[in-house]
Amino acid sequence: MVADIHIGNNLYGALAYNQEKIDAGLGKILETNRVFVPADGQFSVRDCMHDFERAIPPQVTTTRGIIHISLNPHPEDKISDEQLSDIGREYMERLGFGGQPYMIFKHEDIDRRHLHIVSTRVRSDGTLISDKKNYEKSKKITDDLEQKYGLHPKDKKQGEAWQLSPVDASRSDLKKQVANVIKPLAAMYQFKSLGEYRALLSLYNIGVEKVEGDNQGHKYTGLVYSALDSDGNRAGKPLKSSLFGKSYGIEALEQQSMKKSAEELKVGGQAAKTKELVSASLAGSRTGGEFRADLQGKGIDLILRYGNGGRLFGVTFIDHNSRTVLNGSVLGKEFSANALGTRFADFATGESQQSILSVLAKEALLPLQEDKQPTTVKGYSGYDLPVGNLLSVLTPEPDQHDANEPMPKKRKKKKRRYGRQV
Repeated sequence: MVADIHIGNNLYGALAYNQEKIDAGLGKILETNRVFVPADGQFSVRDCMHDFERAIPPQVTTTRGIIHISLNPHPEDKISDEQLSDIGREYMERLGFGGQPYMIFKHEDIDRRHLHIVSTRVRSDGTLISDKKNYEKSKKITDDLEQKYGLHPKDKKQGEAWQLSPVDASRSDLKKQVANVIKPLAAMYQFKSLGEYRALLSLYNIGVEKVEGDNQGHKYTGLVYSALDSDGNRAGKPLKSSLFGKSYGIEALEQQSMKKSAEELKVGGQAAKTKELVSASLAGSRTGGEFRADLQGKGIDLILRYGNGGRLFGVTFIDHNSRTVLNGSVLGKEFSANALGTRFADFATGESQQSILSVLAKEALLPLQEDKQPTTVKGYSGYDLPVGNLLSVLTPEPDQHDANEPMPKKRKKKKRRYGRQV
C-alpha cells in the first residue's frame, strides 16, 4: 500500500476534487468523523467546509493547515468498502488524526480502488499536529496494515494513488482528459508562475498559453489549454479555460494558486528540501542524462526549456514528494539554465524550433489579415515556452470580459484554418 501525503491550505480544492469523482460516479464517501453528511448521501462541499471550519479556532492562521492523504492498495488487492473504511480510520488514528474532523472517500477512477482522506492539522486548542517524520510514521503504519489485512506489499511499480494519466491526443474526449489532469494538479501542486504551471502540465501532454489582445478597444487576457502529441506539438482543438470553470483561468490561478503558493513556500521550507535532493544528484552526476535519471529516482522531474536557436534558457524542477514546482534559479545559481548548460554538454542546446514557430505564426496570423478582423491577438512569448509547445492564437474567453463590455460578435466561419479553431 502506497500512502501519499500533501499538506497545504486549499480545503475547498481538496473537497471539490473528491466531489467531482462522486458526481462522475467514480467515487463515494465511506466514512466521516466530526463532519455531517445527510442521510441521502448528498455531498455538499460548502456544508462540509463549514464543519471543518467550525473545528478550527478563529484566531488560528496557518498556510499548512489542511492535509490530503491518498492510500493506494495494490491493484490485485480485493478489499470491501467496510475494510477500506477500517483501513482509513486506523491509518488516521495512528497518524495522530483520530480526534480530527476528516472525510474518507473511495475512488475508482483508475485501475484500482483507493482512498482519499481530507482532514485538518489544527486541533481544537489551536495547536498544529506535527508533520515531522510523516514519511517514516506513514510507512510503518502501511506496513502494519498490509500484514493485518493480508494485502500485497508495496513495490516501486505500484505508483501513486492519484497518479494521473497523460492526455492521449488521438482520443476524442480531449476536454474530459484535460479536465481530469488540470483540476487535481491545480489543487495539489504549488507553483508561482505560469511558466512553472506550464512545465507541470507538460508532463501530462498538455500545453497552456496566455492570450492577450484588443477587441474594438476592449483588452482581454485569458488562457487556452491544448493537447500535445508525442513530439510536443499541439494536437486537436484548443480549449478555453472557461470550459473548465473560472478556477482554471489566468485570474483565478494568479490570485488563488500562484499567490498562495508563493506565501506557503516562504514559510514551509519546501524549497530547501528540494534543493538538498537536487544538490546530491548534481554532485554525483557526470552527464545531464545521469542527473535527470537520478532525480527521477528521487521523485523529481526535470523540465528544460529551449528558445529559438535551441539555446537552453529555463530549468524547472517538479518535486512530487512535496508537490512543488520550482525554477532552477530559485534554488540557486548552480541550478540555473546557464550553470547546467555549462556543466552538461547534453543540456547546452536543444533542437531548434525557429522554423516551426515561424511557420505556425505565419499560418495563424494570415487568416486574421485576410478576413480583416478588427481583433488583434498575441499569444506567444518566447521567454517561457517548453520544448514543443506551439503558438496559440485564439479569441478571448467569455468569462474574462467585464459584464459591461460588449462581447465580440461572432463571424461567419468561411473556412476552417489553423489558429481560429474555437
